[in-house]
Amino acid sequence: MAVAEPSPSLDILVRDPEGFAIWHGPPFTNGQPRIKLDTVQCTSTKFSEDGSKLMVTKSDSLISIYECQSLREIRSLQVPNVLAATISPCGTYLQTFQKSTSPQDKNVVVWKIDTGDSVYQLFQKNMTKATWPAIRFSSDEAMACRLATNEIQFLEPADFSGGIVHRLRIPSIAAFELSKTVGSFIAAFVPESKGMPANVQIFACGKESQSQPVARRSFFRCSSVQLNWNCNSTGLLVVVQSDVDKTNQSYYGETKLNYLTTDGTHEGLVPLRKEGPVHDVHWSNGGKEFAVVYGFMPAMATIFDKKCNPLFELGTGPYNTIRWNPKGKFICLAGFGNLPGDMAFWDYIEKKQLGTTKAELSVTSEWSPDGRYFMTATTAPRLQVDNGIKIFHHNGSLYYKRMFDRLYQADWKPESPDKFGDVEELVKSIDSLKMEEKKTQAPGSKSAQPSTKATPANPPAQKPAAYRPPHAKAAASVQAELFGGSPSGEMSKSALKNKKKREKQREKKATGDV
Repeated sequence: MAVAEPSPSLDILVRDPEGFAIWHGPPFTNGQPRIKLDTVQCTSTKFSEDGSKLMVTKSDSLISIYECQSLREIRSLQVPNVLAATISPCGTYLQTFQKSTSPQDKNVVVWKIDTGDSVYQLFQKNMTKATWPAIRFSSDEAMACRLATNEIQFLEPADFSGGIVHRLRIPSIAAFELSKTVGSFIAAFVPESKGMPANVQIFACGKESQSQPVARRSFFRCSSVQLNWNCNSTGLLVVVQSDVDKTNQSYYGETKLNYLTTDGTHEGLVPLRKEGPVHDVHWSNGGKEFAVVYGFMPAMATIFDKKCNPLFELGTGPYNTIRWNPKGKFICLAGFGNLPGDMAFWDYIEKKQLGTTKAELSVTSEWSPDGRYFMTATTAPRLQVDNGIKIFHHNGSLYYKRMFDRLYQADWKPESPDKFGDVEELVKSIDSLKMEEKKTQAPGSKSAQPSTKATPANPPAQKPAAYRPPHAKAAASVQAELFGGSPSGEMSKSALKNKKKREKQREKKATGDV
């Protein structure tokens, strides 16, 4: 009988002003994470999608690549005046964007990490969210493409020297998104122009089948779109954003959620039950259901099947974020940003709520690759105060918390969810380990006896003290100097000694009077 491979460890990347470090992820020993890689100075970091490589920008001219298994630096590249850099999904290629003074300067360069050689170069005038990365790779890196004027150009990563393999002509195209399944479909967005409505079209990626779109959806009042493919590349969710809400109900404009399928069975709006903006959408790991948070506050959260039929309601509340865990079992519904940070954890399989909690001021949030832990982080420069990391169990109970003077980044190292066992089995194994630890303690030992003085490994955060004006603080410090106390209200050793002497004197006087 074949022996099952052990699950990979969970790792966490943490970056602060001193640089980045790698922690061993949960479960922690003695409630604290162990350091896997000590702090390395840098300005930015990014994992490849498969978690095999780590790109580290150490200065505006030096980029290093680390192999994640051994955490060893395998390549260092000198790239003068680099403004942006990214790594390909499988960690094979590095792409850089440099300052350029003329079109003759090819300022976008694709480097092969194994050899350190430049394999493709081109000129790009500026960098925007829609045009960076300039070269987009499929998940297996078998296909590469780029956005050009009125067309998408396809390249062969195995041989970049061959140049453009073929072109997909789409007049006025402004953005595109490759599907998740290897080399299957590509979605293209064309904005409004001269009274013509905006549209999203889906094309097959095969060279011979790109003449006509397999699906198309047009809409007026559209400034931008978000394109969200499911993992099977059978469905595409399109969040249509308009800068102006003609109903004057929202200062932030108007949003609509459209749904298109590659087989042409559905092209239209998702039937949402409440008016208002679409805050967030998320596909399940299997690609058969998607969750939507929508409507004016308190927002609603609904799960739909791939035919746009509502399956389950997660209720209403101050929510604008939804995260489906990689195993498809647990869901976190949250309200971050300008909302107070409420979080509700659900078991989608059992259709029940597991718990609620709060993570105020969270900037980023994500499930661990094994689906058991949920991490939130408050990071700079978005927020300059209360920076820190919180890790929760799948039911919302706080597992670990750490505060930082300044925190820039906190990420799980990507891993395929298939490398981990079933979530229920993993949770049971952790619970059994906890029970064994309790059994090893002797029944009559002090450690086994309950104590009101015992403190948990991760004590709850103390509530912030009430505001005290500067003159009150100064008065407290003067009083401390005069009477031997301290500004915080605690007595010094000398003051405590004098207090005991006075108490003894009072006791002697009282006994003498009697």
